Amino acid sequence: MAVERVPHPWNDGFAWPDHTGPFTSITKTQAKQFNEDGFFVVEDAFDAAILAALDDAIAPGEERVRAFLSELPDGRFGVAGTDTQTVAPHLVVRSQVLRDFCAHPLLAGLARDLIGPDVRLYWEQAVYKQPQSAEPVLWHQDNGYTFVEPQAYLTCWVALTDATPENGCVAVMPGVHRHGTLRHVHTDIGEECWGDHDTAVLVPVTAGSIVVFTSLTPHCTARNLTDDVRKAYIVQYAPDGAVAYRPTRDGGRGPAESQDDDRRQFFVVRDGAPI
Repeated sequence: MAVERVPHPWNDGFAWPDHTGPFTSITKTQAKQFNEDGFFVVEDAFDAAILAALDDAIAPGEERVRAFLSELPDGRFGVAGTDTQTVAPHLVVRSQVLRDFCAHPLLAGLARDLIGPDVRLYWEQAVYKQPQSAEPVLWHQDNGYTFVEPQAYLTCWVALTDATPENGCVAVMPGVHRHGTLRHVHTDIGEECWGDHDTAVLVPVTAGSIVVFTSLTPHCTARNLTDDVRKAYIVQYAPDGAVAYRPTRDGGRGPAESQDDDRRQFFVVRDGAPI
């Protein structure tokens, strides 16, 4: 049964904040697309040497996740699975290479222009979609997994390999972000919100490119129908002072949780300047 397009119960009085500059790292055209559609692409942002270094730095964490999944029934844990995709979060805790990358001047510049003068890393994870994968990633907003205030934070989806319609590139629902967080329902393969494949926009990109989108853009990825792994490193940024809310056992809203763990949520921009 299709998920209804209705607001999240905690989405009360949301107003999208248009980004008007001045900008240091994005163009007015990119800002316009971000405001109107909720995404844009930075093509060929990182070269092959950087991508290889990222892949090498991710490998130990990805292998730990694969070993963990292999010990579970059917090799599955929510959206992750040995036959679907591995999801390896918090890699900056063990890798200086990845910690440095998350503070890369380009990424910090995007965060400064689209979040504000004081920005922390919020979350990062490697997502390696397995060959001939069994399941897609369902329509969701990043803010639908954990409800963060302010609701609009930033996702930079870095392609480590070419992302194509055949191997599961990102698809987005343009314009929906302006209404804030939608209601999500829990499924065996992750959270799901409303989305429409007939009107969605596919966003294929070459390795080294970035799909930049807000946490409020509904997006999904199809199954990988190829014989190669599709690799992405997802880096997210939120304003300093952002808090997360989780549901209580009775379905209520739990207390605000500060997102300021310096081990993995360190500053990348402070007082308007990249760190």
